[in-house]
Amino acid sequence: MTEASEDLWVFGYGSLMWRPGFDYIERRAGLVRGYHRALCVYSFHHRGTPQEPGLVMGLDRGGSCRGAAFRVAAGKRADTIAYLREREQVTGVYLERSAAATLDNGQTVPALVYVVDRRHEQYAGRLDVDAVVAIVRRGRGVSGYNPDYVRNTQSHLVEMGVHDPWLTQVVNRLDQEF
Repeated sequence: MTEASEDLWVFGYGSLMWRPGFDYIERRAGLVRGYHRALCVYSFHHRGTPQEPGLVMGLDRGGSCRGAAFRVAAGKRADTIAYLREREQVTGVYLERSAAATLDNGQTVPALVYVVDRRHEQYAGRLDVDAVVAIVRRGRGVSGYNPDYVRNTQSHLVEMGVHDPWLTQVVNRLDQEF
């Protein structure tokens, strides 16, 4: 991580893209290598419960991920990190890391990212489309319905010019069933 006196970059790949929840001074498209976006986290809080989990995105190892990078003023750095820890670390399924994010202007910055902990009980791994749709269809947590989360993520990716065929297939299946 960079020094506390410097601006903070935060990389969003799921709901942080469309609901960051913190003040920022700049938003840019970005790319992080070494991780890919996946519906690989059983949600016990935001989009499901322990009894009826939903599925949310995680940054899983391998590949690359396009998302949104937010620059936070140095003076709001501590508050932003505290907010993100409260939001993202509810159950400890994510590991807080720093990753090099290449912005759409070619600049590379260190960015705060939350990657999935593969050893955590909520790590779902790679599920087939039928299993994903069945889980997402039932999920509801404190942040709302799981299908809304998946649709919002996919629509924001489309707005950014990111085509994710697998996620589009999941959304199309959800749309057929609702």
